[in-house]
This record gives sequence, structure tokens and C-alpha cells, in this order.
Amino acid sequence: MSGVSHGAFHHIDLNVSDLAASRAVYGPVLAFLGYTMVKDKPEGCEWDLGPEGRGASLGLRQCDPALAGHAHARYAPGLHHLAWRAASRAEVDDLHRLLIAHGITVLDPPASYPDYSGDYYAVFFEDPDGMKLELVHAPGWI
Repeated sequence: MSGVSHGAFHHIDLNVSDLAASRAVYGPVLAFLGYTMVKDKPEGCEWDLGPEGRGASLGLRQCDPALAGHAHARYAPGLHHLAWRAASRAEVDDLHRLLIAHGITVLDPPASYPDYSGDYYAVFFEDPDGMKLELVHAPGWI
């Protein structure tokens, strides 16, 4: 299969407690990153990146209502955070402005993190369930 990166993530699905609130965060962020919404239903939505579905996909699924009161715990087993690659530092800064414009919670504004790598530059934010998200420009690291 040409155009497919062996070993790359195919898709990620996240369970969320409030689909509409999560869509209001992920929708503008994923559109900014070049994803296209391909599914929008009451039980879940999905965005794809890349031509003909050969990139990656991120889906949100409304969690079981009986479990909606369970808060995300970043340091418990499970997802700690999800990071996307940025093409440049300017892209990180541009996303930061978008986050503020949409009222999305910013955990840490754009900054350099030389402890991660000498050229690591990122913004950290979170979704309505408290899942930590990141956009990073780190050309010298993976």
C-alpha cells in the first residue's frame, strides 16, 4: 500500500462524557490541523486526516451514561495525553490563539521545553473531560 506508514497509528477513539462539549473543542482543533469531519451522529463523530482515509482518524464516542460521572485521571492507567505534530513554531502559536478564541482551556501557553529536546516547542490544553492535549513542534525529536 503506497502512502501508508507501516506502524503509524490508524485511528484513536476517545470516550467522552458530553459529546457536544467535546465536539466544540476537538472540531476547531482538528480542522486547524487539516482533519475533515467524516461522521457526525448523536452517538459519536469522527475526523480523518490525509487523502482517501490513508492518514489517521480520531473519533469521539459518547460514553455510557452510567459511567459519565467517572472523571479522567491523567496519572491513572490509561491515556496521559495526546500530542499532534506541528509544522512550525508559528503553527503552535496560531493554535494557541485559536484555543483562546474558542474558550478552550489552555494548561500551558506556547513555550520551549529543552528538557524534552533542544528544539521542543509546545502548547498544552485540555478537553472538557480533563484529557491533556498538545501541539508540538520538535523537528530534532522523532
